[in-house]
Amino acid sequence: LKLGQSVEPESFESVTVFFSDVVSFTTIAARGSPLQVVSLLNSLYMTFDSIIDAHDVYKVETIGDAYLCVSGLPRRNGHQHIKEICSMSLGFMHALVDFRIPYLPNEQLNLRIGLHSGAVVAGVVGLTMPRYCLFGDTVNTASRMESNGKAGKIHLSSEANRMLEQVGGYQTEKRGEVIIKVQLIILSPLNTRYKY
Repeated sequence: LKLGQSVEPESFESVTVFFSDVVSFTTIAARGSPLQVVSLLNSLYMTFDSIIDAHDVYKVETIGDAYLCVSGLPRRNGHQHIKEICSMSLGFMHALVDFRIPYLPNEQLNLRIGLHSGAVVAGVVGLTMPRYCLFGDTVNTASRMESNGKAGKIHLSSEANRMLEQVGGYQTEKRGEVIIKVQLIILSPLNTRYKY
């Protein structure tokens, strides 16, 4: 990019995409000053980034309180991407237990997380402010897993759950069908003493 050369998009056959959103963030943000909200997001992102650093996960972007991550690219990792994303997701949820909103100390932050495994195309878009972006149905499905999920839960598509069952080491439960007509599965820790 620095040399003014284009970067070719690349197809990845098997990755896991993660979306998260802070539940009721607009309401939480409205109760603080702009400086307090920026400070809150900075603290939250630093907490999440330290968890990401312990996993084979790439943070694609953050938009406000929304987080988009992926495992299985740019470095392919076989089918370990589902394990990396699930472990990271449980780590995010665990971190929120002790996380406090400085200007609302009696309130608890809550996340909604959605995961889907499948193929994506990744590439750099833009010249002035180039961004590494993901494209494909896998991204859209992961986003729907999050937006149709329950607060405080990690929702997996049926495809992600099948891959997770092959890897093993995690406990899931069926939530049932929702309006988007896909099967959602909720991830929960096997043992609360395990460090994610």
